[in-house]
Amino acid sequence: MASVKRVRAEATARRPVWVTSSSGAPLAKAKARRSERPAARPPLARGELLDKPTRMRMEDELDSALKRRPAHEAKLAGSLRALAPLSPALRTSLGEATAVLLRRGGIGREIFACGLRSLAEAQDRQSASLLSRALAGDEAGGGAALSAACFCRDAELSAPLAKLAASRQSHLAFGAELARVARGESNGALLAQLAPMIKESHRIAMCIELFVPLVRAQPLAKEVGPALTILRGAERHLGRWLVLAEVAVKAGDSTPLAEAQSRADEGPTSSRAAWSLVAWALRETHAASQGRVLPPAPTTRPTLELIARLSDRPSADRDTTFLFRMARAGATSARPMLDSLARTLPLSDETGLRAALYLSRDPERSELCEALAEAAAACKREELRGMAAAALWDACASSGEATDPMRSRVREISDELLGSRVVGNVAWGALLRAADKGPTPREPLVTETLFRWIQWGWLE
Repeated sequence: MASVKRVRAEATARRPVWVTSSSGAPLAKAKARRSERPAARPPLARGELLDKPTRMRMEDELDSALKRRPAHEAKLAGSLRALAPLSPALRTSLGEATAVLLRRGGIGREIFACGLRSLAEAQDRQSASLLSRALAGDEAGGGAALSAACFCRDAELSAPLAKLAASRQSHLAFGAELARVARGESNGALLAQLAPMIKESHRIAMCIELFVPLVRAQPLAKEVGPALTILRGAERHLGRWLVLAEVAVKAGDSTPLAEAQSRADEGPTSSRAAWSLVAWALRETHAASQGRVLPPAPTTRPTLELIARLSDRPSADRDTTFLFRMARAGATSARPMLDSLARTLPLSDETGLRAALYLSRDPERSELCEALAEAAAACKREELRGMAAAALWDACASSGEATDPMRSRVREISDELLGSRVVGNVAWGALLRAADKGPTPREPLVTETLFRWIQWGWLE
């Protein structure tokens, strides 16, 4: 089936109007679009932080993905997820694509998950109607719909969520009730009744799809604590245990922190190092949620095996998220591992680039900024250039070297990235351009969330 895009009113259409056939297939959009593209970089439209050619490039990629599912759909969805907050027009196109997939029954597509999550988190007016339709369908739209419902505040979702909370399928009922708690419509008492009924496979999926996004969100009601205690009691993976514990700690439940500290002090010797890091992470989460001073960085020395166990991803992924959490906190114990990752020059992989970013804060390692610049300009792996440029921007900004020559250099690289065949490079280039026009002091670009979305295509 051809992709569908509705004709937009001329009052809001700075883009060309597309004429469609009775079946909804676009008839003449590519030619009209490209004929209007100016040679010079256009000014940003009001409310838009994406320039027109970049937005059109992402919309073209979205159209192509609807016509034929690409092999790189997860990374395309991650890039769209990263750029959606910058552009109301892009969110409109993303909403239309999500509606198409919903009609086709494509709730398993990454683009579908990206659309629902992005629109709900941006409080976009399209999100309520899309979520209402998704929740009324088979499997309630999947984990992406239940997760997005946690962030959508529209009253239209109250009825479908209440109906789902009474479902005979315990995982759907639990997800719906969790969304009701996040929306302030329930005290969470039902969650404790449902938690013992959750199968292991559903618990693993809920941890990634529902609870990882809630770690970044506003705290839930304290009443979710008993249900999360039950889920943690059945969880054998330390990284997923930590995710459930962080949601509980943010909600005001001190039980996970006390449990982690007890295991760090009195548990089996072989696991005490891991539990000490878990206890530190929970203290950090609690302090951040309360607006207090963060705890001192941990002194436990990490290993690859230990770091993999502390990730919310499967251990086989060898995800290094926790290592860079320690690096952000300034843990000197993480320095040897970071050194080993960034030792080989030129930098040629994601972990090496990220390690170089954190090590470059040391005045004695200023050569790493040049290594990042070299990777951004001419890395052998094209898909790393955008991330390297963003890391260079962060490294220079954090070291106080955000000079005009550096900014000019990054601008030139970002202009090249916007023409890259790799969609992730386009996303990083657009983020760099938006950061260059943004206020100071600037937020870092290479955050854990953006990295996971753009480079790995992990859409939680």
